[in-house]
Amino acid sequence: MIHEIVAKMMETDAFSQWLGIEIVRAEKGTCQLQMTVREEMCNGFGIIHGGITFSLADSALAFASNAHGRLSVALECSISYPVAVQVGDVLTATATEVSLTNRIGIYSIPVTNQHGELVGVFKGSVYRTSKEWEV
Repeated sequence: MIHEIVAKMMETDAFSQWLGIEIVRAEKGTCQLQMTVREEMCNGFGIIHGGITFSLADSALAFASNAHGRLSVALECSISYPVAVQVGDVLTATATEVSLTNRIGIYSIPVTNQHGELVGVFKGSVYRTSKEWEV
């Protein structure tokens, strides 16, 4: 059921599709996504817009938290950008569940480039609704 949920989410997520996100691995409470940075993702400084890295990590948060089978939505998210990202970089976001209760899930999502450098440090919390996924 996990793979069906993640596939259904990706099928209807036009933004993640536009980003070119590929699902590497998805399980309950964890998800690994990958994408390649394109020129149209850059800001006025010629480096990737921070919202792109944030969005990759946010998608990993969504897939990891919803893979439990309950509709979960972001409650709070934050990110730090220790290293600039360039066009052509391949980014990997790996969501790991830190805490899970009946209503709240907390996730740590480091984002790395193809050299293994940490380019984003994302923390996200989700609200777990009582609604079950139907696939």
